[in-house]
Amino acid sequence: MVLGVVRGAVWGARQASGLEGEKLIEVEVPGGGTKVAIDRLGAGPGDRVILAHGSRVRDLTIGESIPEKDIVIAIVDGTSLDVAQ
Repeated sequence: MVLGVVRGAVWGARQASGLEGEKLIEVEVPGGGTKVAIDRLGAGPGDRVILAHGSRVRDLTIGESIPEKDIVIAIVDGTSLDVAQ
């Protein structure tokens, strides 16, 4: 899983079979890279999200007929870091 920030929506005139009606978003991930993921939770630009990757995650969350393996599984409201000194 990866914590990232939504940069915006991604769309195209034509999509692979199985992606009809799915919302695709661009997510900036640690290290400055980006990923395109399916979002059924309604994340918007600037939202922090947790991305999960893999066919098992996809199958359990949105269904095995979707031809994408990066899935938004949470919109993050906050984080806490407890660092022992």
